Amino acid sequence: MGQLLCWVLILLLWLMGGTASADNYDKEILAGVDFSDRVLIGSQFNKTDLHNAIFRRANLQGVSLFGANMTGADFTGANLSYSTLDTARMNEANLTNAILEGAFAYGTSFDGAIVDGADFTDVDLRPAVVKKLCKKAKGVNPTTGRATRATLGCE
Repeated sequence: MGQLLCWVLILLLWLMGGTASADNYDKEILAGVDFSDRVLIGSQFNKTDLHNAIFRRANLQGVSLFGANMTGADFTGANLSYSTLDTARMNEANLTNAILEGAFAYGTSFDGAIVDGADFTDVDLRPAVVKKLCKKAKGVNPTTGRATRATLGCE
């Protein structure tokens, strides 16, 4: 129900000409670009080079980052709820206090990523990735109040 509500909200904002910005950045080279504090709801970043890009506190709800290279990117405090991250590279990315609730990240690589305080509630991840993330998961997300280890299902 939560995912459906998010999509309805995104659609309503778009129809009303609200603050949602559904831009298309597919296959662009945006390495190191600063998207901090931007509202990018529903935007497309498919197969985009975003290594070392900065998304601090950005609203990325419902974005598509399919196959994107986000190695070393900074997502501190960003909202990636219900986004598509499949086959993306988030190696060495900073996901401190990020919200990834409901994201699809089954084929995503998180090697060396910082996940302190990240919220992975209902994120579709491969079991091997969950196992790796659980080894370093710690903290509580300041927005959702959920513990990172609990949202990953760590034992």
